[in-house]
Amino acid sequence: MDFDLFMHGTVFFDVVFTGMPSLPLRGAEIQASGMGSCPGGIANLAIAASRLGVRTSLAAAFGDDVYGDFCWSTLTEQEGVDLAHSRRFSDWHSPVTVSMVVDRDRAMLTHEHPAPVPPGELLGSVPRARVGFAHLNAQPQEWFGPAKEAGMLLFGDTGWDEEEKWSPAVLDQLQDFHCFLPNSAEAMAYTRTDDPHDALHALADRVPVAVVTCGGQGALAIDSTTGEQEWVPSLPVNAHDPTGAGDVFGAGFVLGTLREWPLRQRLAFANLCAALSVQYVGGSLAAPGWGDIIDWVARTQAKAAQGSSHAAELVKTYGFIADVLPATGRISVRRARATIARASDAETRRGPG
Repeated sequence: MDFDLFMHGTVFFDVVFTGMPSLPLRGAEIQASGMGSCPGGIANLAIAASRLGVRTSLAAAFGDDVYGDFCWSTLTEQEGVDLAHSRRFSDWHSPVTVSMVVDRDRAMLTHEHPAPVPPGELLGSVPRARVGFAHLNAQPQEWFGPAKEAGMLLFGDTGWDEEEKWSPAVLDQLQDFHCFLPNSAEAMAYTRTDDPHDALHALADRVPVAVVTCGGQGALAIDSTTGEQEWVPSLPVNAHDPTGAGDVFGAGFVLGTLREWPLRQRLAFANLCAALSVQYVGGSLAAPGWGDIIDWVARTQAKAAQGSSHAAELVKTYGFIADVLPATGRISVRRARATIARASDAETRRGPG
């Protein structure tokens, strides 16, 4: 295969504000102590996967404005994501989202114009990849069927329905999918249930691998291909910014699937990746690299050696990570900054004399 992971969706330029005492009220001004800028939307998943060594290709539309420049260069030059199936469009404003984090949750404000071309025209042919990932909405995408026929395992999640109609058309698309990973609120809304476990079982009737993420309560999953059913609790961390945590979870679960780990290990690794990400500002650039995971393992082992029973349990649960740590390759990553460019970042060229 040319890639491990292919995805198609919308890239947003994200501005994330943290350290806010409350959401702003009409006519009032408040101060945010933290801020970060980064590619968002489907880029959250692309960057999170690439940082784990997953060969990732992304098809998306980019504007020719400074927001598009920033997102394109960050994805390609900094994060190593392939954009051969993406296009730049003139006179099209890149989508922008402002995320405001208060009390470990977030509210978002988005400005977005319709895509300059329909998905089928943008994508053309689907690259050869082991896994495909898509954010599902009520409008099916033409590449799902051909991708499945070519042997691609399709993974999907969904976002919040602004109209709160929770159309059954979204779940009808799962006939082509291998795995579906909504959060508990979305899962219950789409399945018309009032309990995450009931929602999980309803989704398991539609897709081979069903996962429901429950935030601080962990994640539930059923893998009908192996007969496994698991619940893995989340890791206790000081959450700073939850933006993009679900996408980071998805990237970790994809890696575990590519490596054919048991379901419990797939969930545990995805939980770890998400837990590490929420400690930094910015969805995509908060995603952990292998260096972050190595450091976490070392800290946990040290606490276990000092007699912490909880750390000892974590060492036991995550013992499999020692066998999958990369021997070579990039392990350090860059975090989100408040500015998207600085004069000091540009190369200065001087003339003769």
